[in-house]
Amino acid sequence: MQVISSKDNEFVKHVKKLKEKKYRDLNKEFIIEGIKLVKEAIEEKADIKHIVVCDNCEDSGVIPKNLMYEIAKYDCVYVTENILKTMSDVNAPQGILAIIGRNNQENKIDYNQDIIVALDDIQDPGNLGTILRTVDSIGLNQILVSKGTADCYNPKVVRSTMGAIFRIKIIECDDIEKTLKETQKNNFKLVVSSLQTKNSLYDINFDKKVIVIGNEANGVEQRIQDIADEKIKIPMFGKTESLNASVATGIILYEYVRQKIAK
Repeated sequence: MQVISSKDNEFVKHVKKLKEKKYRDLNKEFIIEGIKLVKEAIEEKADIKHIVVCDNCEDSGVIPKNLMYEIAKYDCVYVTENILKTMSDVNAPQGILAIIGRNNQENKIDYNQDIIVALDDIQDPGNLGTILRTVDSIGLNQILVSKGTADCYNPKVVRSTMGAIFRIKIIECDDIEKTLKETQKNNFKLVVSSLQTKNSLYDINFDKKVIVIGNEANGVEQRIQDIADEKIKIPMFGKTESLNASVATGIILYEYVRQKIAK
């Protein structure tokens, strides 16, 4: 077994570059880390390019044997513990990471679903990852993201998705307004959250709707509000005027779930 021990190795340099968005975009690849995510990538038949393993993990038993048998079927690269730490984006790496090919080569929107979620300049990686995880939890398999939204393949976003990144088609929109108008032409109604409305979240029927989630600080931008078919707000009894973007998304999407169950 050959073990890479030099930080000047070309493969090591390639992996480290993937921490930067421009290289992830250029190579159409991203990094996942940890036993759970690698296991999910295998189970979901993700496009696994390489699996990187710390050379002493096999003997230490940190990685379960059944997973070691599975990763042996892929292109495995063994590195020293110190080299893996330079590749890792976490403080205490589990000794395994993988390079994954991105799954968003096909940007065609699926109009057969009941609802579509669109993100308008969500900035916080933790929020973005949690939203992707929530979208996955209700059975949706796509999401629209504006050009100003944080990178969905940022390592923190990927970790926050808890594996949803392998199941959600991320449709990146150069012009989110144009894309949303296209959904309206396909008989979907555009719904935005707004404090300037009396309409409650619980007053609308979630059928053939595009739910737009706005920027954490500024909400849904005005040009999107201007073309919206419906505006809603989440009723709140306390003094807080707004909610965290991922929390608000969860509340809205699970009202859709409630309505679907009621039907």
